[in-house]
Amino acid sequence: MSGTGRAARAEVERRLETARRGAELLDRKQRILRIAIQNRADRAEASRRRWEEAASAAGPWLGRALALDGLGRVREAVPEFFAEASVTWGGAMGISYPEDASVALPPQAPTAGSSALAYAAATHREALAAAVVHAADARALLLVTRELADTRTRQRAVENRWIPRLEDDLARIQRSLAEQELEESLRLRWAAGSI
Repeated sequence: MSGTGRAARAEVERRLETARRGAELLDRKQRILRIAIQNRADRAEASRRRWEEAASAAGPWLGRALALDGLGRVREAVPEFFAEASVTWGGAMGISYPEDASVALPPQAPTAGSSALAYAAATHREALAAAVVHAADARALLLVTRELADTRTRQRAVENRWIPRLEDDLARIQRSLAEQELEESLRLRWAAGSI
């Protein structure tokens, strides 16, 4: 900060107050993000369990279908079109993250195989839908967690670098002003004594 006058002191005081207020806001944001992370972590854990349960249920049915119908029938049961995932984005505190996800599954073709093949197809569709939801939940958790880390870094920079630098500048300016006032006072006394 250049300058040592009253205007420089007022500017540094204003910047110091802004930095302190910024540190407070960053601290508040961290508290809010920690709550959001806990909520997102709970949600991601629940969706992970649903996905793993659905995948565990689908695996044996595929094995049964392969044993009963063979690989050829399983390949015939594969839908002609791909599934399409869609993600609804939302956000808070300046972060954009997935709020919800869904999957549009292609129509299930009628199978000429056993009932195990039909169950295998249905359980794999459920597992895919659960996987898409979990992927969105896991991504949201990751993004909010990254934002918390970035916010901590910014707060430390403000508290450990910016505020001390401004406090040092303010102290230097105040010393300079005190010296100027002392010099002015001495000049006035000398001038009053010489008249």
